[in-house]
Amino acid sequence: MLATIFCAFCAWTILFLSIGSLFFTLIQGKKHLQKLHNIPCSGCDFFTNDYRLKCTVNPMKACSEEAINCNDFEPKTKDCNASQKGRSKFY
Repeated sequence: MLATIFCAFCAWTILFLSIGSLFFTLIQGKKHLQKLHNIPCSGCDFFTNDYRLKCTVNPMKACSEEAINCNDFEPKTKDCNASQKGRSKFY
């Protein structure tokens, strides 16, 4: 009788801890995604949209969490050459 109660208690404890762990992981994941959405690189004039050289000013910080407070950020303008992929003024 005592063993049955102990096993049931352990089973319910494991279930509740698993659900709590899943909930905690989802909350951490949501916070991390919100932080990643603050990376301003895609809206910057210096962002090239090329995997070989993502940023002409800070290539090591581009598209990472270090770029969130980038001092060289310039809002993308209409005349930005880097955003006009495949087009060149020189042809």
